[in-house]
Amino acid sequence: MKITVLGAGAGGTTVAFDCAAHGHEVRLFDFPQFPENIAAVAEQGGIHAEGDIEGFAPIIYSGHDIDEAIEGAELIWVVGPAFSTEPFGEAVNGKLRKGQTVIVSPGSCGGALAFKKAAGLAVDDDSIRLAETHTLHYAVRLIQPGRVRVFLKLKAGNLLAALPGRHTDEILQMIADVYPSMEPAKSVLQTSLQNANPVIHPAVSLANAARIEGTGGDFLFYEEGVTDSVGRLIEAVDNERIAIGEKLGIEVVSDPEMGMRQGYMLAENYGPAYREAPGFLGIGAQPQLDHRYLNEDVGYGLVFMSRLARQIGVETPTIDAIIQFASVLMNRDYASEARRTPETLGIAHLSASELAIL
Repeated sequence: MKITVLGAGAGGTTVAFDCAAHGHEVRLFDFPQFPENIAAVAEQGGIHAEGDIEGFAPIIYSGHDIDEAIEGAELIWVVGPAFSTEPFGEAVNGKLRKGQTVIVSPGSCGGALAFKKAAGLAVDDDSIRLAETHTLHYAVRLIQPGRVRVFLKLKAGNLLAALPGRHTDEILQMIADVYPSMEPAKSVLQTSLQNANPVIHPAVSLANAARIEGTGGDFLFYEEGVTDSVGRLIEAVDNERIAIGEKLGIEVVSDPEMGMRQGYMLAENYGPAYREAPGFLGIGAQPQLDHRYLNEDVGYGLVFMSRLARQIGVETPTIDAIIQFASVLMNRDYASEARRTPETLGIAHLSASELAIL
C-alpha cells in the first residue's frame, strides 16, 4: 500500500518506520521550518529504530513538497501535536482525492473534526474517509535525526473512530497488518475524551513547575514527578473527564485502567502505578514550562473538555482550576485563546445525544 505520513516528529517518524517495515511504500512530509529530521531521513534513505521495535526501514520520499508527498497515497497518516492538525489540513485542502483515507493520530481532542474543517470537508462528507486514534501507538523519543527509540509499541488499548462512524471497521481492516491491536470506538468524541495527555501532563507539570524551571527538567517526569499528592490531582481531572463521557453515554476508561491494558502500567492507582510503570521508565521532564505539556494539553485538550462539559451541563472545577493556574504561570489566557472548542469545531449547537453519535 502507498502510505504518506504528514509530520516528522518522533511519532510520525515511528509510524513511517513501522509501516515501511511492514512492506508498505512510505513517504514522509513535514513543513520547511522542520528540516533536520526530514533531511536526515532523505540522506540515509530511511529510518533507524531501536527498542521495542527496531531495525532500518526504507522511505521512498522525505521532503517538503506536499504534492509529491501525497501523490498516489491510499492512506495518509497525520501525526503530530494538536497545533499541527489544522496546518496539515490546510496543506492538503483541495488536494485530496476521492477514495483516500486519512487518520489523525492522536486526535488530541477533536482532531478529526479540526482536520476536516481545515481541509475544506463537511463533517458528513465521506468521499475522503477520515478517522482519528485516541493516542499515539508508541512511547517514543527522537534520539537523533533519522533515528527513534521506541520504549513501547502498544499491544492493546488504542481506540480508533471514523468520521462518520460507519467507516470505522473498514479503516481498522486497512491498517490491521501494522496495528492489529487497534480497537473500534463508538465515535470521535470517545477517542477525543479517552486521550489521557491532558489528564496527566498539565497536572504533573504544574505541580513540578519550580523543579522544571530550576533544573531545566533534569528529573524523571513520572518516576520522580508523580508523588502521591500529584497522583490525587491527576485522579481528580480523570474523574471529571469520565463524568463528561457518562453524560454523553460514552465509556471513558480511567487512565490507570487503560494504561494497564496498553502495557504502560502494572497497577490501577494514581501514585506508585505511574512511578513504577514500565512504559514510563526513563522518560525525562520537559526542559521548560513553555512546552506542549501545557500549551497543547491545556490550550487544546483541557479547554476543549471544559467547554464541552459546560455545553452538556457537567461541572469541571479541577479542570477549570488547572486552566486558570496554567494561564497565570504562562502569562497567557488559554481559555480566551480558545484554540479548540466545540465552537471552533462547529459542534456547539449539538445536544449530548447528537454529540455521542458523531
